[in-house]
Amino acid sequence: MASMAPSMHAGGRELPAAVPPNRFWTFTEGRAFFELGAFYAARPFLSALPKGDGHSIVALPGFMATNNSTAPMRRLLKRLGYDAHGWDSGRNVRVNEELLSKLESQLSRLHKTSGRKVSLIGWSLGGVLARELAKIHPDKVRLVMSLGSPISDDRNHTNAARLFEFFNGNEPEELRGGQFQGLDTAPPVPTTSVYTKSDGIVHWRGSVQHPENGHADHPSENIEVYASHLGLGFNPSVMVAMADRLSQAEGEWAPFEPKLHQRILFPKVTLS
Repeated sequence: MASMAPSMHAGGRELPAAVPPNRFWTFTEGRAFFELGAFYAARPFLSALPKGDGHSIVALPGFMATNNSTAPMRRLLKRLGYDAHGWDSGRNVRVNEELLSKLESQLSRLHKTSGRKVSLIGWSLGGVLARELAKIHPDKVRLVMSLGSPISDDRNHTNAARLFEFFNGNEPEELRGGQFQGLDTAPPVPTTSVYTKSDGIVHWRGSVQHPENGHADHPSENIEVYASHLGLGFNPSVMVAMADRLSQAEGEWAPFEPKLHQRILFPKVTLS
């Protein structure tokens, strides 16, 4: 388990000690039911979001979750014109070579059959996996979006650490000669981290992509939303940001800027 002492990121600036979210936010994660209701109530509005170009997308679920959790998101993405898929790996429990091999096989198959790069959207632990997969195969990945993902190297940012360690051990299996080290380093593809300061599972600081850990020629960004952790996969504001990011032409990335009528959905990104 990582230390509770203040940490340093690549820019040399001291960061606050890693702590899990405030228990108030954890106890109120039931908010996600209202977010799901808002998702279905907003379907006419969401169906009018920017249309896609048909490229393939894989949605990776969070820890202990299955494809059922990403079904609403994937149905919306299909209506918007994307070739949206769940992953081929069942319930997201064990992080090991078997899982990584399945992810690589699915990515390679979609890349080969479509002849185009694939976008990866990962919720919580799924976002960590998406980012690391993009580091291994950047030539096959168009962009990565992580939703409330613990992308720092300190597991103390999440209150699910003990459960994760129960299934994976204190030191998870070493993958690909040290892969899954340096989780805070962005993959060499356009990368977006979506976070919420009211996250009850992963402290929002653990989901921030710091510019110092990005790539000069591969853009990365953070988008803050009003959401619970368990609602990030269908929160309407996340869907707005997701549709905007995915609709960009390949190679023509620009930072997210909500339209005037959407600005109420997005707080100004602050890292304090």
